[in-house]
Amino acid sequence: MREFELIWTKTAKLDLISILDYVAAEDKEEALKIFSKTEKKLGLLKSFPERGKIVFELEKFNIYKYRELIISPWRIFYKVESEKIFVLSVIDGRRNVEDVLLNRFLK
Repeated sequence: MREFELIWTKTAKLDLISILDYVAAEDKEEALKIFSKTEKKLGLLKSFPERGKIVFELEKFNIYKYRELIISPWRIFYKVESEKIFVLSVIDGRRNVEDVLLNRFLK
């Protein structure tokens, strides 16, 4: 079984750092748990890149190349190209995700 390379974009890294900093201000252990859970879930993509579901907010615009994993309340967006997985962003699912995605992905 081939393994895909996982690549974090600068935006996704900044998103995750921002979330972890915010959570750590209240509870450092919880921030570590979130980081560990994120690392584990994304690690599974290396063998199963189609594991995430297609982003429904973009699907209605006939855009199918973006997928997501949920680590509630966060949504991790990625795309697969060749044998690489690009982690694009980590967004709080309580926000208006459609606006955020359209602004980020359609520029």
